[in-house]
Amino acid sequence: YTPFCDSRKETLGYQFWRQGFWKDHLQDKPYHISALYVVDLQRFRRQGIGDILRSNYQHLTKDPTSLANLDQDLPNVLQPKVPIFSLSQDWLWCETWCSDETKATAKTIDLCNNPQHKEPKLTMAKRVISGNLFEESWEELDEEVRLLTASV
Repeated sequence: YTPFCDSRKETLGYQFWRQGFWKDHLQDKPYHISALYVVDLQRFRRQGIGDILRSNYQHLTKDPTSLANLDQDLPNVLQPKVPIFSLSQDWLWCETWCSDETKATAKTIDLCNNPQHKEPKLTMAKRVISGNLFEESWEELDEEVRLLTASV
């Protein structure tokens, strides 16, 4: 997993994991985003991590108010039992949380939602995946896929 960026200053106030339950629970560990992760399957199986995740998921789903963002919250709430090795921040860039200056070193881009305003994903993709950092723009890639699927 990669930790959430904190380099876009105007959205720091929306980072819920910096206060309350998450701040107390994580105790200076980072809150990770679930868009990208790497798993050592042999270690995962040997340590019974799947059973730990299932058991805790089953327990938490009994309460309709717990873990509203389950794909992220479950691994983060289990960090004391299932440690997370953080990938470096350049593995996942998200415009909401990461500064424009860090985009140039990004290995992947997450078209994540911005709590300050709503924007359709396709509109965001056309805007974010363009410019001199990319060999092809979103629109060119989208057209390539459209032509390919039309011929099938």
